[in-house]
Amino acid sequence: MKLALVGAGHAHLAVIAQTARLRAAGLDPFLIGPATFDYSGLASGVLSGALPPASARIDVAALCQSHDLTHLVGEVTSVDRRGRRLTLDGGSVHAFDVVSFNIGSEVADPGGIDREGVWPVKPLASLWGLRAALEGMFAAAAPTPAVVVVGDGPTGSEIAAALTGLHERHGRAANLTLVGPDANARWAPGTAGRALTRNLDRRGILRIAGEAGAHRHGRLDLSDGRTLACDHLVLATGLQAPALTRTLEVQVDTLGRILVGPSLSSVGDDRVFAVGDCASIVGSPRPFAGVFGVRAAEVLIHNLCALGTDVPLRSYRPQSRWLSILDLGDGTGLGLWGGLWWRGRSALALKRRLDLRFVARHRV
Repeated sequence: MKLALVGAGHAHLAVIAQTARLRAAGLDPFLIGPATFDYSGLASGVLSGALPPASARIDVAALCQSHDLTHLVGEVTSVDRRGRRLTLDGGSVHAFDVVSFNIGSEVADPGGIDREGVWPVKPLASLWGLRAALEGMFAAAAPTPAVVVVGDGPTGSEIAAALTGLHERHGRAANLTLVGPDANARWAPGTAGRALTRNLDRRGILRIAGEAGAHRHGRLDLSDGRTLACDHLVLATGLQAPALTRTLEVQVDTLGRILVGPSLSSVGDDRVFAVGDCASIVGSPRPFAGVFGVRAAEVLIHNLCALGTDVPLRSYRPQSRWLSILDLGDGTGLGLWGGLWWRGRSALALKRRLDLRFVARHRV
């Protein structure tokens, strides 16, 4: 039974390590994905200059080789679900009996991501490019550029803080504006939002409640008629599933995520599995967050193996509370757990320990 693993996200990294277990269950697995994987948990640390990009990178090719798993470096461009065939960007076609998708998410395009000076928060390589561009300007003693982060949720706030930290490490005062519908971090529990906004305000970040409109070289128009100086525009405007999910002719939610049951198989096709940001469990909605892919991995592995045996399937129920820690780029973190929160160096130290441990676990 040929098993196609599409994508090298959090869950599939764990699946790779269980290649022998999959084969023992009668599956013939192969992976289609990139040669490397950038771990999102360390993205803000890299962007702030506290960590090198290599610290967040996992060598997927080496990991596959160490477990004797066939790895096709590329991207799936189309899927013939009924004919059980995948087409890659290079034109090759590959048959499968079972397929599992762990392809993450992408920034919802408000109309023009592929423009000079526009940096979406995903893929993470975009953020590495922004850091390199800013550091190049710092090294050349160029004037401090105007940076606008659009999106005032947890990601946008963390990115704004990390970019400010990058400026601070180079002895620069950031010229940075955070734009969003509210810009007051009301999404945070209790008084955590006020603690966060005080930190941003103290470091000179301008917060503006508004909606971004047209972007042109050096300027960003807001919907209310205001115009902001903008040399670099960072898009943290919300995530959606990659366009590939909408081509499968299976049920998806409003964000394009494949609807799956507790077994992680697609509603209507029990030979199509999906996990992580590209999937949504019916009856258990949850936000985009890598923690769910990590937690679902063991259930995915069990249920894939069960296809070739008489073992009953297991159910995955996402936890109702999970730990989230924002790296504020100044040596401190903001930890969130349900309605609880704390800010300080201990929060960042815990985040680093957890994230670096995850990366180390998947390195050869």
